[in-house]
Amino acid sequence: MNKLLAIGAAALLLTACGSQKDNNEVNIQKQTIQLENDQMTPEALWAMSRIGGYQASPDGQHIVFQMGYYSVEENKSHQVLWMMNADGSEQKQLTEDADNETDAQWLDNETVAFIKGGEVWKMSLNGSARKQLSETEGQVEGFQFSPDRSKVIILKSIPFNEVIKEKPADLPKTTGRVVTDLMYRHWDHYVESIQHPFVFTVNDDFSVASEGTDILEGEPFECPMEPFGGMEQLAWSTDSKQIAYTCRKKTGLQYSISTDSDIFLYDVEKKETKNLCKPADYVEPAIEPTKTMLNQAVNAPENLKNLPGYDQNPKFSPDGRYLAWTSMARDGYEADRMRLCCYDLKTGEKTFLTESFDSNVDDYCWAPDARTIYYIGVWHATENLYSTNLQGEVKQMTNFQADFGSLQMLNDKQILAEKHSYTEPADLYVVTPNDTDNGVAITQITEVNKEILDQLGKPSVEQYWVKTTDGKDMLTWVILPPHFDKTKKYPTLLFCEGGPQSPVSQFWSYRWNFFIMASQGYVIVAPNRRGLPGFGQEWLEAVSGDWTGQCMHDYLAAIDFACDELPYVDRDRLGAVGASFGGFSVYYLAGHHDGRFKCFIAHDGAFNLEAMYTETEENWFSNWEYDDAYWNKDQTPRAKKTYDNSPHRFVDKWDTPILCIHGEKDYRINATQGMSAFNAARMRGIEAELLIFPDENHWVLKPQNGILWQRTYFEWLDRWLKK
Repeated sequence: MNKLLAIGAAALLLTACGSQKDNNEVNIQKQTIQLENDQMTPEALWAMSRIGGYQASPDGQHIVFQMGYYSVEENKSHQVLWMMNADGSEQKQLTEDADNETDAQWLDNETVAFIKGGEVWKMSLNGSARKQLSETEGQVEGFQFSPDRSKVIILKSIPFNEVIKEKPADLPKTTGRVVTDLMYRHWDHYVESIQHPFVFTVNDDFSVASEGTDILEGEPFECPMEPFGGMEQLAWSTDSKQIAYTCRKKTGLQYSISTDSDIFLYDVEKKETKNLCKPADYVEPAIEPTKTMLNQAVNAPENLKNLPGYDQNPKFSPDGRYLAWTSMARDGYEADRMRLCCYDLKTGEKTFLTESFDSNVDDYCWAPDARTIYYIGVWHATENLYSTNLQGEVKQMTNFQADFGSLQMLNDKQILAEKHSYTEPADLYVVTPNDTDNGVAITQITEVNKEILDQLGKPSVEQYWVKTTDGKDMLTWVILPPHFDKTKKYPTLLFCEGGPQSPVSQFWSYRWNFFIMASQGYVIVAPNRRGLPGFGQEWLEAVSGDWTGQCMHDYLAAIDFACDELPYVDRDRLGAVGASFGGFSVYYLAGHHDGRFKCFIAHDGAFNLEAMYTETEENWFSNWEYDDAYWNKDQTPRAKKTYDNSPHRFVDKWDTPILCIHGEKDYRINATQGMSAFNAARMRGIEAELLIFPDENHWVLKPQNGILWQRTYFEWLDRWLKK
């Protein structure tokens, strides 16, 4: 029978994004969504609340956090602020109107600053006493007050005409752009402005002075870095006299072929800047734009501490003695091991603290003792909590079949963290390290989607170690439908991960969501194939230059294991799905699956690698992964193998229905890749569909587009796998 699912949280957004009262207050009322029994649906998935940023008060007594609600009807989101006690009690919504309120930060134990309408505001604990603090004509894109509250960093966008010429003054309505160099577009937009951090003086009432100082005055470089950088890439020193910031000081061609960012230290009073990652006499090496930097002298091990790699996200120790940041060693390689670097501001000595951890540091925070750092790292397909001291002695703190997504100190003894899994969306938790080795206590303090989750059947998750074709052990997740019956046969999906070097850990996604896939009656097989972090650097790097080698054998080993060893898997009803590199994997498997699969779905996948080499905007990626440009006659064997095995060369072997999905604002893997794959399939007489989004990038972000994505996805699978 059908069940009506009552959702109160989504009601706020429906009225806030649509009609509202004359006084701009939100009219909250219960909304309902019709479910088939206790089955997760696309509508229920998009009705879920989403926790954003959060921050504990200086005394650790309160937590302010951001929540996002989505309206399918209005096709909009609404960002609101909530307050609660540190134990999760007395949760109260602070936002009372239709304006988005974001980026909350404590000014003192009684006052919260936030962004509303493009300006900085403040309010009290209960949401009253609201006052606008800045007047920047709606330009605030991020902010961070100094520890002594005498100054504030404000992010603002400034015009940028280094690679796209300014429009002629007499042609204000022209849509043409004259491009003079590379990186003229990034991720999903044309680069005609960049962010700069400005320092403003703050008055006694926390109001912000009208004039500020651009700390990159006259420099044509962005800070934070595109496309995903935010305030985490800047930090105030404990004495409020210095700012550490992340920047890649390159433009055009040099920017497009390099990941070389550094940590800079800016003296607020002297207005002087020092590079902490490279010596003063450092000379930029000459680099061939179309050659990989994999074996160049610039990446020599003996120069490890001064390598031109990927440095970002600085944080000062509580005592002001040290500055930590995350660091990759090799330029041009986005998936190098992300290590934790500690810089002694007194001696200038640099130490890497996580050398014994053969995986990535994904987020971190200083402990109050200034001698311990807590961090999140991926190992064996889960993101758990670890600690390290300044001597590099690493300890694992938690071992959950889940992922921690971020963390910060709640007080002197406890950690505030976000955690999620395949079956549970993000919530906030308090983690208390115990005196015993590696011991912790953990308490959940939010349940923002309890009202929905309690009415849904829950999938189950199993873990297997699958033997690969070269004799290695590969961790593979198997997700089973709610009310699983081991005596039945189920249609089964092989999930192909993107990246190519991102983990198949316990993620929660609003697109590639295993909960909803299992709820629709599918078993999901999700292997941590060659090329994924959490199994050592050798396993991670096995995919670079070998996209169609062992990692493809790993996919097939996982699905063959499922068919041979799991009696509930129906080998006659198999599908393969994936996005980005996962989409590439689907396109390749379409020509190399020996009849295993009955249908395919590829989202934002690379289809023609020769075309993609010059289509993608971050050219360092192509250089590293392909090793060389396709037009060079003296290609390396690695490059030749890559181009010779591009999926488009095997369309003659395609024989299986395929759904291609792509966003036209995807400048990482251009929409022409998906269109070409669809066109090729139809010209071969193969059943195919193309779902194209003119207004989406490498992801799908708009509610109605998200619903259409899910509906099309399951309609295609059901058509071929549920006959």
